[in-house]
Amino acid sequence: MPQMRPDRYIRLQRLSAWCGVVLFVGFLAAFLVGHLTPPMSPTESPEDIVKFLKDHRTGILTCVALMVLLVPFEYPYVVVTSLQMRRVEGGWGLMSMIQVLTGVVAPLGFFFPLAILAAAAYRPEIHSADVLSAMTDTFWLMFVGNACIFVLQVWSIGYMSFIDDTREKPLFPRWYGWLSIVLGILLIPGAFVFLNRTGPLAWDGLFAYALPSAAYFVWKIATPYVLLKAISDEERELAA
Repeated sequence: MPQMRPDRYIRLQRLSAWCGVVLFVGFLAAFLVGHLTPPMSPTESPEDIVKFLKDHRTGILTCVALMVLLVPFEYPYVVVTSLQMRRVEGGWGLMSMIQVLTGVVAPLGFFFPLAILAAAAYRPEIHSADVLSAMTDTFWLMFVGNACIFVLQVWSIGYMSFIDDTREKPLFPRWYGWLSIVLGILLIPGAFVFLNRTGPLAWDGLFAYALPSAAYFVWKIATPYVLLKAISDEERELAA
């Protein structure tokens, strides 16, 4: 039983779950404004990279500014997810702690690569083409390659679907558990972008980027929906 008023506790949880929707819409808008989706090819010449940075300088910097404003909303979203997982585990357990810890670290996977890209686009006219190419490569390698940081997070959440056997209807539906498992599997190929410049395992490839991105967006829509349903269930429990 929460120590604050139950209605306030539920309201804060709902606001935190809606942060997931804000993140989804905001991330998509930011990357469209920055012309970062789909990603450029790893085989682009240094001259083409310089031209891209100059042509889309305002969009890239706007994208980074939006992301800096949006990413903090990840924290209430992560915390409310673990609070609902905690209900399944009967208290703070291994899965809810893994989720909250990986969720706290995950925003760094956005901040650092975006800061590097912003530095490249900030004053591209004063840097040589090879320096700008190295900075842009670092952005894409970190951004796509570090996606593996989410694997344990999404698997720990999905696992709740398979162990919630004390309720007639699990807080995390079985379909959501399978979605989380599939997403975790699809994120793993991102680790191989460091070894490939072309093909499906390059940072713009089918297995490293396209399929994981599609699954991630579906998961990013499904998770707030599942959380809001779970919070409504907790509201009924508190009322009883």
